[in-house]
Amino acid sequence: MTRSSLWKRLLIGLVCLWGVLASLPNAFYGRVELHNDAVAEIEKANGVATSEQDVALAAWPNWLPSSLMNLGLDLRGGAHLLGRVELADVYKARMDSLWPEVRDAMRDLRDQVGAVRRAPAPDGTLRVTLSEPSGMAAAIEAVQKLSQPVITLTGVGQSTLDVTADGADMVITLSEAEQRATDDRTMQQSLEIIRNRVDEAGTREPTIQRQGTDRILIQVPGIGSAAELKGLIGTTAKLTFNPVVRTTTNANESPGARNLLLPSREQKGVYYVIEETPVVSGEELTDAQPSFDQNNRPAVSFRFDGTGARKFGDYTAANIGAPFAIVLDGEVISAPVIQSHIAGGSGIITGSFTVEEATELAVLLRAGALPAKMEFLEERTIGPELGADSIAAGKLAAVIGLVAVAGYMIASYGLFGTFAVLALAVNLVLLVAILSSIGATLTLPGIAGIVLTMGMAVDANVLIFERVREELRAGMSPGRAMDAGFERAFSAIFDSNITGLLVALIMFFIGSGAVRGFAVTTSIGILTSMFTAVYVTRLIIELYLGWRRPKAIVV
Repeated sequence: MTRSSLWKRLLIGLVCLWGVLASLPNAFYGRVELHNDAVAEIEKANGVATSEQDVALAAWPNWLPSSLMNLGLDLRGGAHLLGRVELADVYKARMDSLWPEVRDAMRDLRDQVGAVRRAPAPDGTLRVTLSEPSGMAAAIEAVQKLSQPVITLTGVGQSTLDVTADGADMVITLSEAEQRATDDRTMQQSLEIIRNRVDEAGTREPTIQRQGTDRILIQVPGIGSAAELKGLIGTTAKLTFNPVVRTTTNANESPGARNLLLPSREQKGVYYVIEETPVVSGEELTDAQPSFDQNNRPAVSFRFDGTGARKFGDYTAANIGAPFAIVLDGEVISAPVIQSHIAGGSGIITGSFTVEEATELAVLLRAGALPAKMEFLEERTIGPELGADSIAAGKLAAVIGLVAVAGYMIASYGLFGTFAVLALAVNLVLLVAILSSIGATLTLPGIAGIVLTMGMAVDANVLIFERVREELRAGMSPGRAMDAGFERAFSAIFDSNITGLLVALIMFFIGSGAVRGFAVTTSIGILTSMFTAVYVTRLIIELYLGWRRPKAIVV
């Protein structure tokens, strides 16, 4: 048999060695997982480690690979939520933020429209009453200038606002095209914010998908309960900076039109009456980090974007000596008095925080506020016991499949069947190594893909060995028969695996969820089976023939 060149042998050997090392952490899953968590926590703490983290860090050698296959919800247990985004809240917020702009647009038309006030209207509608209805046309024209073109494929030629007259009232709503575009933006923003929050909380491989027009599916493996996940996601972390009108101790006091009555977090029994429209909101934050104030108490430092920095600076310059409320989720966490013009768009939030609370608040602020409330329609906790049962069943299926394939190959091809089984073992090791290295999530359908790969992997060896048998019957020597078997079977092996790979890729790009998990393991399995069946098996047979130099072989 023609010997492969030395560099090919070394390359095949190195690939196999890498597969063994890269797949090894999965044999010590719990220990390596604790090691990886300790590494991540120590990095967050700027290299400072606790005694428990030192123990976890020492549980696995740093010089060995530590990447693991992430276990899906059905294997590890975790939390499942289905939430509905209240899109109508976004329309209300848009109209609330539009009112100051409309009021400013009317300022130059006072002689035509008279006094302007906001009238009660349903959420998502802005109704403005003019004391001089004769100026309605001029008012509508001025407000329409605030409208912008809708930039979507379906909204070409339409504007963002619909402005109509209703007696002495001007009625402003979002156009139908803008509502559709707003819905898409809101859902996309909600998806990204939820993903950021879940990822920063240290969980692994969450599944976060949009379903229908207003629903989001959230599945997070490894989290304790659906209530814990709901508490994290449901926290809006809505931060605003509002002018303070006055303080009071009466919880039932009427705040007045366009004002809010909010409790103080630090001073029990104290309430702040603040203007409903904020000067700056958390949406204009670009960064938030846990820090300490001048008294070495936990705090959160923040920085605004250009627009927020300008508004923040202008307001503080014009209101020196006035209190300024920092509002978080409906509570006034701090109301400092503006001492001077604050330029640069940065500041610090102080309050009765612990270090953990300041860190969590910074995480939520960095992720951003959810653009609308979420109503959770379905919540489910999958216990780790169910995941353990699934893993046990998957292992049993894999073992049964491996034993059945090995028994068939050895019974059919004897010693060369054993070589094929060794190559199959290498194939499984490489498959696990690649899944670990790319951070793929293993699910029950993924295990099914692995089991299917074991059956497909020996197909190539069957083609090769049957071809070798034909060449031996034709009178070829063992070495030449082996060369001919590998060379002449390659085209059939390549064609069959390429067609299987194309189907798996189509499943990956078109499918979702479990279908994609199956497609990933199947695709990688096809590639590794081609490598092991053609190159690893050949190398094993080369070594055997070179060592024993048999006069005849039985395949």
